[in-house]
Amino acid sequence: MSAALETLLLKSHVWRGDGRAEVAIPSIPTGHAELDELLPGKGWPRGALTELSIPRPGIGEMSLLLPALADLSSREQWIALVAPPHLPYAPALARGRFELSRLIVVRAEDGPDTLWAMEQALASGACAAVIGWPTFLNERALRRLQLAAEKGQAFGAYFSVGHATSSSLASLRLQLFPDGGRLGVRVLKVRGRGIGTTLTLEMGGTSSMRTGFPAPSPVPGPAAAASAA
Repeated sequence: MSAALETLLLKSHVWRGDGRAEVAIPSIPTGHAELDELLPGKGWPRGALTELSIPRPGIGEMSLLLPALADLSSREQWIALVAPPHLPYAPALARGRFELSRLIVVRAEDGPDTLWAMEQALASGACAAVIGWPTFLNERALRRLQLAAEKGQAFGAYFSVGHATSSSLASLRLQLFPDGGRLGVRVLKVRGRGIGTTLTLEMGGTSSMRTGFPAPSPVPGPAAAASAA
């Protein structure tokens, strides 16, 4: 095999006919052994996009990412969260061994600002991981984010809320769902592996520890409101 062809095959966006062939894909261990076994690089792909589809925020979705992000932060790598639904809950992150001094939180005003910030962070080469919560995405935006991730060799992930789309430029697509206090993960797209495979991950601790964000405040009922009046 020529050096040029070997270099091309190492690119994460190149598909091979022998889909089960192992290709050295730069990756970051997820911290979940069962999930690593399903991924070609045994971890989150670097230099590529990952889509995480959720029915709604707050199902424990950040518990899927926290082990890998904490490991990166402990190695003095920068982590960027772009337009998260809430400010991260520092005590929960600290309990998960996340080095808070390596965290960057970007508060974007609107959808275009979110995409711009994600693209800049991914392409910069300064961030090992960039996690975004965009309000909308189209093929052009996804392509720009993919190119930015390739340039910066970062792990790029974004959350999509609602029903999973039938197609996406993301190299890895996972559908997340609550499963009796645990987190269900269904593989929608992955290179050379079992699409449709479902696994369940344990989530320990309080709601804040599982999500990385503050627990929502309870809404007072009519009796409580009348008492306060």
